[in-house]
Amino acid sequence: MTQYKTRPAQVPARRTALKQGAAVLGMAALATNGLFLSGNARAQAAYPSRAVRFVIPFPPGTGTDATARIFAKAFSEYTGQSVVVENKPGGNGFIAVNEVLNSAAADGHTIFIGSNSTLATNAAVFKSIPYDPLRDFTPISFLIQGPCLVVVAKNSPFKTLQDLAEAAKKRPGELNYGSGSISYTLNTEWLNQLLGIKATAIPYKGANEALMAAISGEVDYAVVDGTSGTPQVVNDQVRALAYSGAQRSRLLPDIPTSAEAGIEGYLAYNWVAAAVSARTPPELSTTIQQIFQKLGSNQGLQQYYATQASSVALSGPDEMRKFQEEEIVRWKALMQKVGLEPQ
Repeated sequence: MTQYKTRPAQVPARRTALKQGAAVLGMAALATNGLFLSGNARAQAAYPSRAVRFVIPFPPGTGTDATARIFAKAFSEYTGQSVVVENKPGGNGFIAVNEVLNSAAADGHTIFIGSNSTLATNAAVFKSIPYDPLRDFTPISFLIQGPCLVVVAKNSPFKTLQDLAEAAKKRPGELNYGSGSISYTLNTEWLNQLLGIKATAIPYKGANEALMAAISGEVDYAVVDGTSGTPQVVNDQVRALAYSGAQRSRLLPDIPTSAEAGIEGYLAYNWVAAAVSARTPPELSTTIQQIFQKLGSNQGLQQYYATQASSVALSGPDEMRKFQEEEIVRWKALMQKVGLEPQ
């Protein structure tokens, strides 16, 4: 658990407000920062009024975790309140989802930082899940998006995607791959389908664990997010066979795109987004959405993502919801195309 804390935001002094009492001063300060809520013609309680929790469905070291931590710091700097980052991995993200939807109060002080799998893919690949990503969550904003990397161990005999494909075709089903979540399983099965191969999925709690498995040679290959994989490639800890973006990564100029590696149309992206329980009052959700939009100008956040494979992609809630709906339809279609049955 990590806590980020900054000094309270400074607001201009107002002698008249001070004379009228602490309650009026609080409203005036919030009005100055644009962080107050109003509804039914009266101002509601200040937000945030205490520490905020960012709940993550993956372990430390994943791209989602890194995103949550840099946004937690920016959120704390903007609001003047502490932000506690909590990792609750496992159970296909259900543990973290349950914490946000069922255990925590729907008062905006618990925010879910999820990704493709928890906010879209789970709804496509499971016959039944204990939540609905569209019905049970109110979208706040996309945070980041970025292409993936196809990686193998540094001493792997596979130097290219075609090397991998040829070996897999000679030994159908014998090769295995590391999967950090159900989204990575689908991204890898999509790759396998384009390569015309069959391989066995080895599940892990997060992309970072799948990456470590590829580095050690525990698995033959893995599709991982660029945020986790790029530093390991730069430090020569793992070999990247392809980058799933439309253009080469500015950080990995020697790694071919999927198209350059012979796989047309493989544009696999990882994304991270923020959401709150659907039970959260609409006015409060709007305030949180406005705060996240402001974070795009945070200098520390901008500097961080200037060195990352992913990029900031803040959005409105309607845009995020539309994309979630499209993702669920797309993944269901892919499931049928690659011959995967709902779990």
